[in-house]
Amino acid sequence: MSPVSLHPRRPAGRWPLAAILLLACLPSTALAQRVSARDRAAADALVQRMAAAEQRYRDALVVAGNGEQKGIEEGNAALEDMEDAVDACSRQKGCPMPDLLATWKRLLKADIDTAQGGDEEDVEEDELLDGDTALAATLPETARTLRLLGDDNRHAFDHMVEFNPAIQAGIRRWLTDMRPALMNSYENYQYMRHLMWPEFERQGLPEALLFGIMAKESNGRVHATSRAGAAGPLQFMPATGRRFGLGPDGSGFDTRYDPRSAALASAEYLNERLRQLNNDMEMSLAGYNGGEGRALRVHRQAGGTGFWNVSAYEQFPAETRDYVPMVIAAAWIFLHPRQYGVTFPKVDARPAPLKLSRPTSLYELTICLGNSGLRGNRDGYLRTLRNLNPRYDADGWIPAGTVLNATSRIAGLYHRHCERGARADLAQALVRADVNAALVRDTPAGSVAVGDAVPLPGAAPPPAAKPKPAPVRSYRVAKGDTLGRIAQRQGCDVKALARANGLKAPAYSVRVGQQLRLEGCKP
Repeated sequence: MSPVSLHPRRPAGRWPLAAILLLACLPSTALAQRVSARDRAAADALVQRMAAAEQRYRDALVVAGNGEQKGIEEGNAALEDMEDAVDACSRQKGCPMPDLLATWKRLLKADIDTAQGGDEEDVEEDELLDGDTALAATLPETARTLRLLGDDNRHAFDHMVEFNPAIQAGIRRWLTDMRPALMNSYENYQYMRHLMWPEFERQGLPEALLFGIMAKESNGRVHATSRAGAAGPLQFMPATGRRFGLGPDGSGFDTRYDPRSAALASAEYLNERLRQLNNDMEMSLAGYNGGEGRALRVHRQAGGTGFWNVSAYEQFPAETRDYVPMVIAAAWIFLHPRQYGVTFPKVDARPAPLKLSRPTSLYELTICLGNSGLRGNRDGYLRTLRNLNPRYDADGWIPAGTVLNATSRIAGLYHRHCERGARADLAQALVRADVNAALVRDTPAGSVAVGDAVPLPGAAPPPAAKPKPAPVRSYRVAKGDTLGRIAQRQGCDVKALARANGLKAPAYSVRVGQQLRLEGCKP
């Protein structure tokens, strides 16, 4: 999906988008000018127009993802309005071009890697790009121009770790025997990225680190568990999880399996290790895997020489000595795929709610959704549905009217194949099939006709899966925090937050390290 729409009937004198982008790179002093109140009002109107057009475009993505033609038409109209706003901004005194270009950057960012990563565009039938053939040739150049606008710290991780032969050996393993696991990890992560990455971003940690840990810990499987008792996509032990707000909630659901909650806890835990270990990333990762107490002891005994110093390295178990370079290697490939000849799967992971029109289960949905399409998922959508809806058992019966977390692609397939029709009936019959009904007792042998599967009489539906309430997130008070600042950052009502944590007016005093329940806050 591309957020840029270039039209052949451009009025004379109108600037091409690349030129407008380059204009924004000029020093601000070169564009300095006195701005009147009228010009300022006109500039503000253009900023508002751009924001409104962006929202129209995002809304259209959801409609188009459900296979509706009006979504494509509305999306193209929104794109044209955005381009008009940028063009007008280039001619309007006092117009903050960087603000408008930030919108282009947000919409383009998801497509830059796709445009550079292969020789052919992989386009689905319901994408807005279908009607804009001129765009396919211009997107790579636009992406290159966009990179001139500045560094978004994507490669900050490169400067946090040491690249050495141990990391190279880890890269070799990821690119040979473990390549399927790397690809599965990337694909699973893309579906959960909107849930997990914001938590790391808010904590100031690089995305590559999140991917590297998740790839090594679970391959992006939310329900992964270990023999030692670790659980979830980022593998928290029960005691450590409780320290950072994870564990059984009021409904009995273990929030270690929730991607958003696990990512928040992981980011807070890593920052705690980094503060404790003098920002040594390798030693912090060793603590993540081998125990924070051991990491702190080794760090002090080795005089802060670092994980790769033999006096420190040999004090960690073999598992940890393997874990640290493998996490860094996965993160390195995530940042530099082209350098290693890696093309990650192209995943249409745009989030969208899915309201069930009939009772179903995740198994039944997986069957009727199939895996067709130019960007079809080779393994089907069971893992995606389970990762996005960890509170439901795969075979549990989910009532009609339930809203599941899904993607626009899944929502479109559901409306076409799962609400009614032959495939929906077939999926239901397969899920309800009872092996015992195939057994013949005390009757003459007969013939079996092979044909369309039909519901078997007497076959009981799968057990009902009761939806469980969403987990209440928690927050650990940091130095300089006040209840008001916390409420503003987390999207909470101050009074509701105070009541939930027993804080009395008017001071609402909080202490450093205090764990707050974020009740009444935005998810």
